[in-house]
This record gives sequence, C-alpha cells and structure tokens, in this order.
Amino acid sequence: MTKYFADRSDFVRLENEMPLEDCWTSKTVYQRLCQTRKIHGNRPAISFQMKSGSADKNITLNYDQLTDRVTQAANLFRSLGVGPTDVVAYVLPTSHETLITMMAGMTAGIVAPINPTLSPKHIAALLKEVNAKVLVTMRPFPKTNVAQIAHEAVCSADCVKTIVEIDLLPHLSAPISWLIPLIRPKVSIQHSAKIIEFNSALAPHKTELEFKESDDDPFCAYFHTGGTTGMPKIVQHRHSGALYNGWLGAQILMDEHDVIICPMPLFHVFAAYPAWLCAMSAGSHMVMPTPAGYRGEGVFSNFWKLVERYKGTFIITVPTAAASLMNIPINADISTLKNVFCGSAPMPIELFKKFQKITGISIIEGYGMTEATCLVSCNPPDGKRKIGSVGLPLPHTDVKIFLMNTIDQEVEACKFGEVGEVCINNPGITVGLTYTDQEKNKVLFVNEKYLRTGDLGYLDSDGYLWLTGRSKDIIMRGGHNIDPLIIEEVLSGHPAVNFVGAVGQPDIYSGELPCAYVELIDKADVSVQKLMDYAFEFVSDHSARPKYIEILDQLPKTAIGKVFKPELRRLAIIRVFDEAFAKANVAATVSSVDEDKKLGLVANINKTVPKVTDEEVQDILSKYTVPWAWANSKK
Repeated sequence: MTKYFADRSDFVRLENEMPLEDCWTSKTVYQRLCQTRKIHGNRPAISFQMKSGSADKNITLNYDQLTDRVTQAANLFRSLGVGPTDVVAYVLPTSHETLITMMAGMTAGIVAPINPTLSPKHIAALLKEVNAKVLVTMRPFPKTNVAQIAHEAVCSADCVKTIVEIDLLPHLSAPISWLIPLIRPKVSIQHSAKIIEFNSALAPHKTELEFKESDDDPFCAYFHTGGTTGMPKIVQHRHSGALYNGWLGAQILMDEHDVIICPMPLFHVFAAYPAWLCAMSAGSHMVMPTPAGYRGEGVFSNFWKLVERYKGTFIITVPTAAASLMNIPINADISTLKNVFCGSAPMPIELFKKFQKITGISIIEGYGMTEATCLVSCNPPDGKRKIGSVGLPLPHTDVKIFLMNTIDQEVEACKFGEVGEVCINNPGITVGLTYTDQEKNKVLFVNEKYLRTGDLGYLDSDGYLWLTGRSKDIIMRGGHNIDPLIIEEVLSGHPAVNFVGAVGQPDIYSGELPCAYVELIDKADVSVQKLMDYAFEFVSDHSARPKYIEILDQLPKTAIGKVFKPELRRLAIIRVFDEAFAKANVAATVSSVDEDKKLGLVANINKTVPKVTDEEVQDILSKYTVPWAWANSKK
C-alpha cells in the first residue's frame, strides 16, 4: 500500500481501517523484533562507529544477527535472576551493545535506562528507586569515567547484585586497539556486586528464547524524567505503548528502505521510540555515530559525509543540533535525504527556514513526552507543515485543551484557538499508573482519562496543535529538560542565600539556558562569582549549572511568599535581548515583556532612534524562540 498522509482526514482514515487492538499482532517488543526478522532478516538493522569519520571502522548488524544477540542477552539476564518484574538498568553511552541491552532488558524483565552524565549519587538514587537487580555499564576505558561513576553508584545501591561490563574495544581498529589494554584505567571500588564481561557471558546462551514471555501487556521499561533532585520520577511503559510508537513509524514515517541517522542517546525516549522502535517496526536501518552522538568528536564536521556514506534518508535531531549543522557546509552528496524529524524543544522559525533553504529538506516538527511513551503529534509528512506548530495529533491519540479551575477542580473544554492546558490520551498512556510512585499520579488526569501535560497550547481550526508555554517551570535546554529545583536547592544551601528563583533565559542555540536570581540573607555579603563557583561544585547535572546569576535586593514574590517566576523570566528576556542589541550596535531596547494568551511572553521593543528598522530587529531576535512586537503597536 502506498503511504500518503497529508492532513487529519488521512489520520482518521487510518484509524477507521481497523480497531486499535488489531493494528499489530505482536504482544511484546521482542515478538515485534522477531516478526521483522522473518521479513527483513538479511537487511541491515543497526550500524555503529566509534569514530566520526566517513571512512572510519563501522560494524553493521542485520536483523538476523541483532535478534540472535538480543535473545542471548535476554537469556543471560534471566540466568542472573531477572524475572518478569525485575529490573535491568544500564548506564551506558551509545553502541550496539546499548541497544541490545535495552531490547533484552525489555524481554527478560523491565529495562531502566539511566543518563550516564549524572553524578554517582543520583545514579544510585535511580537504581534504588527502580530496585535494579542487574546493572549494565562500561568496562573501564580511556577518556571516559562512566565505569568509575557506575561502580561508585553501586556502592550506595546494594539492590544491584550483578554488574555486566561492556567493552568498546572491538569497535576500534589497529593500532589504537592495540594500545587500549596498555592504558586502560582501573576502577578500585569495593562493593558486593558480582562483575562479569558482556560478550563472554553471552557466548554460552542459546539464540532461542529459553523462557516464555508474559503476553498480558506487562511493564517493559522505566524511563526517568528528572532523577537529579534526589526524588526521581520514574515513568512506567507497557509493551503496548512501545508497540504503538513503532506502529506509527511503520505506518506514517518509515519503510524498509529508510536509513535513519540517529546521534541521540539511548537513555532518552526520543532515540528509544520515535527512532529505534519505529525503525525496527518498519524494517529500517538505524545508524548511531560515536558513543556520544552529536557530542562526539567530529560528528558535526563529518555529518553530511556520514549521510552520504550510509545514504541516509531520515535524520533524528533537536533544534540545538540543527542550528550547529547550519554552520557546516554541505560537502557531500545528501540527495538521498528526504526527511528530518525534530523534537524535544521548540524550534525558532528562522532556523526552520534557514535549514530548509540550505538543505532543501523540510523539517517535520513533532511533540511527545516520556509520560506518553513519547509520540503525541507531528506535522504530516506529505501535507502542510505549519511552522511553529507541533502538528496534528497522531492516529488513536486524542488531544484536548482544558481550562483548569484550581479552586474547585472543575475543567472546561476550550474552543479552537483558545489557550489552555494540553491534555492527552493514547495507547502510550497508562491511566493512574504513569509513575512508579503512586503519590505522583494524584491529580495527574482529567476525567480519569486525559493526562495533564503541564504544557499550555491550543488547537487551530485545522486540528494542528500549538504550544504557547508551560504551566510547569521546566527549563528546556535543547532536548534536555532541567528541573529548576536542582539549581534552587543547591544555591539555597549557601549560607549567604535567602531565596532563589531559577528560570530559563533565551538562547540562540539551546532555546533556553538556566539562570538564577538570588536574594541574600540580611547583611550577608557574597559575590556572584562565589555563587557561580558554589553552583559549579554542587549542581551534579552539568547541563543544569546556571550560566548567569544575579543578586537582587528582593525577589518578586506572590501574596503567600512564593517566588514569582514570570517576573524573573521577564528580567531574563530583557537582559538577554538588550545585550544582543548592544552587541549588534542597534539602537533599540526592550521596554516591557507582556503576556499574550496565544503567544506567551512577548518582548515589546522600543526604538531609541527613529532610524532603527524592522529588518535590523528581526535579524537579531528571529534567532530566539521568544516573539517580539514594537512597543505601543496595535495588536
């Protein structure tokens, strides 16, 4: 069947072709992998290369080989005592073995991916929260401390009985591969967990599953949404939610001829579901360049050549990476490229236009969240892509916009174009059981059906979803969501600090960067640099370390004494935009920042001399996601 999806009617047609329960026949993710193997066994499934060069060593596994390795790994985990409700966690960079671990963990029990850039303390908190029985991590390797961090975390997480170590050495070529054993670092940390090596432990196990999977749709994955505050939120995903994401990809986005370039980390739902599960369900080929993905050495400078090397048709990206790619000349044949899927954060309109102009490829913007097993909406691949919108709700996804009355807990459905809280229901959502902690599930749903996302937005008359802000205070730095409490708790621990408010300040490349405003204790004396040094030392998540700190005489507060963050966001916008004008020698300033129901915060620009033009201001401010208008102009 020829795929064509141009508008909402095509999504409705797909919904009406068959009931949801008949959309896929597999009961588990492993069964879906086996089905793909039967059809596409000899086709490439995944490719990985340690270094970023277009001629560097790479290893490709076809679907036959991948399924065998996943089966052996699942059998290994069962032999280590992992049952259907036990957890296999992993703290790993990207590699073949990471993806195999993810799939095998879902098959043997429940997999729990953990961000390897977190501190040992917070990794330990996550391991204990999910009660992980097995931890898969790296064998000590030069130029990375992942193994050290993982072993240190296990010292505080005695639930972990076995550590399985993956060695990246087979992915390197001689002569570098000869040197690694001579310079390999040692980890001398005492804990009671048994340590085994991944590849040698797999060898004795069969390539047929040695146990029977449950077919009553159990949980298969725990993904953490924060985990850096000491009170991690763990989201529970069922097989059906993962399979729904895969089905969407196979129906709407990809087929067996597609090659997906995915430099995203496999501890994030974006890579796990919209990238891999969609690719696997469609029989596509996914390419993972370097263990650090986009952050790997030379990935950006070699990116277009990697597209040519693999004949990539599909790129998975986020706005920060897309912006960096615009600084790299297209020095390769990218004629095979047909789609770029961008998510995780809003994309500035000018970046969207620039990317399309330079590459000739339109970006498909989408929207998803960990609590929904990811996918919620996207712009139709063959239809109208409304720049700034996150597209149409996907088949079998129901999006409602509600006005929330927090006094009596009543809700009211919004009309087209009316802003409210975005609430969703789809097969990726487990009503009442979204988080492992039941306390966190309270007041999370409307009418015991619709998940409250915390995002503000509206649906237009064509059914496209537009996001205008967040009712939550999450700072969105590129594809990374930062809980401001991480920063606030640390700075509040400084003896000179009384109150702290952390918000996101506008940034050209990341969308937002964390900044903090501080009110000192009466008569306390401390410099901004001292506070920056303190935050650098004690904020464990590197991406959450504030890029700017300002000391105010008093923080703006509500009537009940809470820090009033909208005012702090206004201060940040004014400061960043005024600095941008000054740097560009444009005689303009921000006179105020006002709230617009549809656009969110809007910067009002004042001309200090008459000759300032729309084009001069647009050239500067179009690089940010915050909209602007001339002061005193009619709206």
